[in-house]
Amino acid sequence: MMPLPNISFGVLLLYLLASVGTASATYAFNKPQVRVTTTFADFHARIMDQWGEGGGKFVKISKDSHHPFEGRTFGGAKRKEIRGSRVFGSGYPYGSGNYSTIAQRPFPFGTWPLWWDQDFMESSEYGSHMDAIRPGGLLVSVPLRTTREHFNVTDEEVYHAIGDRESMLPLLISYVTWCHVVPAWPSKFDPKLSNSPVKLENVIQYFRASSFALASPAYNNTFARQSMTEGTSSPLPDLIEYSPFRRCVDDVTYHALAIMNRPPELTPLGRFVRALTVAPIFLPFAVFVALALIFHAIAVLRLWMWEYVFPERMDRFRAARQSEFPYENYP
Repeated sequence: MMPLPNISFGVLLLYLLASVGTASATYAFNKPQVRVTTTFADFHARIMDQWGEGGGKFVKISKDSHHPFEGRTFGGAKRKEIRGSRVFGSGYPYGSGNYSTIAQRPFPFGTWPLWWDQDFMESSEYGSHMDAIRPGGLLVSVPLRTTREHFNVTDEEVYHAIGDRESMLPLLISYVTWCHVVPAWPSKFDPKLSNSPVKLENVIQYFRASSFALASPAYNNTFARQSMTEGTSSPLPDLIEYSPFRRCVDDVTYHALAIMNRPPELTPLGRFVRALTVAPIFLPFAVFVALALIFHAIAVLRLWMWEYVFPERMDRFRAARQSEFPYENYP
């Protein structure tokens, strides 16, 4: 396990407490976000939003993006679909047709799934060589401990959260706020390391299309190396199953983990700007129609005025016309 840059624990604690102290403002006005860019053509991006509801239409990574996963769909999944199971490859609202592999799948929540050693279910497609462009950054893990002051726990009850760095840091604030987790810095997650604190067999819950997981060293899933085709897992020990602390962490993950939101709706200013970009195409036709309507209105108004405002002048005009052109009175 490779630690991230060594920064004092006190700095982390101050950062988390300051964030907790402004939790309501953070929720309302400054929610943590992860920007997901998929193309160099126009640098189009979508936003993964903590506490967001998700939804909207899914889109495809464009063919002109030179992206390694071009052509795949991403986004569109909703918050209520975020929870998977203890089986790797679970939690996909769509695109999980082949249960024997996780390769070639879409990204319903905006980010990629975890990967495991021995290329389990061909997950090395999303391995550490892709960390430079992984949405949310490289994979990290964080130990989650609490104190007896808030929960009836033993020293052995510790969980680990695994996911991308940019999703993990704000989620850690939520863990501290709601579950009284003892703050700890994330470490780089590498499932190939022999001393990794988390193994595939330790996962107790996958979230967000298997891109995030909670694990416990006290749990050993003997069916974990089977593909999702079997869909079987070992039961949780009572210490984990009925733990209020574990339930709290699970609930916070369900509600707060960043997922891709629907595209933002245009503001009135945005709609005006978009109209200006389209206007040049229809401007000549619009000008012609406008002028035609104006001239027609003038002609109608003139006839109305002659007929009803100046009826005597209209009668003299008709009489003069009849005297000048007697053939119009024939026979």
